[in-house]
Amino acid sequence: MKILVIGGTGLIGSKLVAILLQHGHNAIAASPATGVNTITGEGLAEALKGVQVVVDVANSPSFEDKAVLEFFATSGRNLLAAEAEAGVRHHVALSVVGTHRLAESGYFRGKIAQEKLIKASGIPYTIVHSTQFFEFLGGIVQSGAEGDHIRLPAAYVQPIASDDVARAMADATLAAPVNGTIEIAGPEKVRMAALVERYLANTGDARSVIADQQARYFGALLEDDTLVPVRNPHLGAINFDTWFRRSRATL
Repeated sequence: MKILVIGGTGLIGSKLVAILLQHGHNAIAASPATGVNTITGEGLAEALKGVQVVVDVANSPSFEDKAVLEFFATSGRNLLAAEAEAGVRHHVALSVVGTHRLAESGYFRGKIAQEKLIKASGIPYTIVHSTQFFEFLGGIVQSGAEGDHIRLPAAYVQPIASDDVARAMADATLAAPVNGTIEIAGPEKVRMAALVERYLANTGDARSVIADQQARYFGALLEDDTLVPVRNPHLGAINFDTWFRRSRATL
């Protein structure tokens, strides 16, 4: 198949393109860096010629409330309209487990808007809801930093490695549209504060972690299970220790 990967030069996109190429498909990495811009529409129609499947793994360059909503809404409208014109047969999008339980957060309001556009487009689709990536742990630490300690929600997480995300996205891309949502997660369910303590210990960071039920996660209050799957997810194989060992080896 000819497959266009929007955000194909990023963390997940580049891994996904490599997997699809290994399977013998004509996978094309699309991003502003390759001349395809879903915000302005530049290069979009040309890139979609002959494409059967579009995979959208692009992320907003800004997490500011208004900017992130504008990104996902504008990109989604432009992309889906161009796909309809080009006769694309399957739209696959990467989103986040718990998105619809996180409307307090500006980022997740943007993801909700994106998903609504996909469902209303008339194009057969698959939305993949993923838990947080291990690669995002540094950002979680930064979000809760307060001097010599890190204040984080007490909620559970079930983080997944980007390699496992890319494999799951490839599986969804090569399968028939489900016209619904599937969930993917890592192999271990753990409280966020406990996971960050492990991460800090492994990186030699002496700051302490405070688990606070009132601490917000990118603007949203969390229940215990807000960020973990609600039904049987597809589980990745890579746990924290394996991911951390591999990530250190590549530095």
